[in-house]
Amino acid sequence: MSLQERKQRERADRARLIVATARELAEQQGWDAVTTRRLAERIEYSQPVLYSHFRGKREIIGAVALEGAAEMAAALRAATAAADGPRARVVALARAYLDFAEHNPAVYDAMFQLDGGLAFAREDTPAPLKDAFAALLESLAEVAGEGVHPALFTETFWAALHGLATLTRAGRLPPEHTGPRVELLVDRLAVL
Repeated sequence: MSLQERKQRERADRARLIVATARELAEQQGWDAVTTRRLAERIEYSQPVLYSHFRGKREIIGAVALEGAAEMAAALRAATAAADGPRARVVALARAYLDFAEHNPAVYDAMFQLDGGLAFAREDTPAPLKDAFAALLESLAEVAGEGVHPALFTETFWAALHGLATLTRAGRLPPEHTGPRVELLVDRLAVL
């Protein structure tokens, strides 16, 4: 391995460490606790080293969001792959989405609530975000209904899931009714 390759690998390792530490700190104490100073202390590098990887917290949030999008896409695909039939796939998709939001609140916030400097629904949308949407579309396109554009249906269904995730987490909806809400959402929106 050349010196340049080793330095590139070390640089990539540092960037992963910064993102992992930011995620951990955000999950433990919230995004307000994530500062470059605290990150530098935790990873035992100077703040200028952090700034050599990310221009600031916004870019770190963006990196966490991209990582989270890839993880969510994998979770959605795994859940739907095990389901038998369109209805079961959509229920599995909804439950997997809500589970991801519940178990990864700081990552979910990075993806959908905070400004990570990422473009959504545009030509320059990063690939992990496009893939997360594709993971939703794969199961929802088949239940959109005749004459309904599959992407439009997917956006609407996703918005409903996001609302359920956000309102439940904020204590506005009782969590014990999540199952019946998913069933109602699937039965009323999906054409089965």
